[in-house]
Amino acid sequence: MTKPDGLTRRGFLMKIGLLFNGAVGLALAVPILSYVLSPVSRQRKSGYDSWLSLGDLHQFPAGQTRLAKYRNPVMNSWDGETADIACWVRNVDGEKFQVFAINCAHLGCPVRWFAQSNLFMCPCHGGAYYQDGSRASGPPERGLFEYPHKLESGKLLIQAGEMPTPGRAANDSRGGSGCVQFVQFNG
Repeated sequence: MTKPDGLTRRGFLMKIGLLFNGAVGLALAVPILSYVLSPVSRQRKSGYDSWLSLGDLHQFPAGQTRLAKYRNPVMNSWDGETADIACWVRNVDGEKFQVFAINCAHLGCPVRWFAQSNLFMCPCHGGAYYQDGSRASGPPERGLFEYPHKLESGKLLIQAGEMPTPGRAANDSRGGSGCVQFVQFNG
């Protein structure tokens, strides 16, 4: 049975099915394309290169290690209190400072400072670090990660836009940037 305009019931249902499949395909394509194109379309946030204040120098007495906090410069509005990041600040002699990430270099558990033994201790797997951040014992293969820092106008500033990762650990003589580095092995 054909209608005078030439559209059969089968043809009508075929067009409805194609229209529905096209709409579903478009709905699925939008998030997939936005994911694939995100590195091109996304701008690097300005906080990556910023220097953040940990406080006045008098907050960190000479010869002591203190816990400090800073606000993540690349946070989102919904981050809330999770955007507050802790770090350990060691004032070596009143003029030289070291700023360590609170995370163990093994699996990232938060390390604690024990002034009695002058050690950082990891509660998860028994990792221990000397006061200069170098590895003392346990499963970590390197020292604590260290933030780049500078002293300016009586304040201690750190560059914390990028998380310190296996590039340069505390007391590591090989150098490196302090951020992720890719190493190619020839073999």
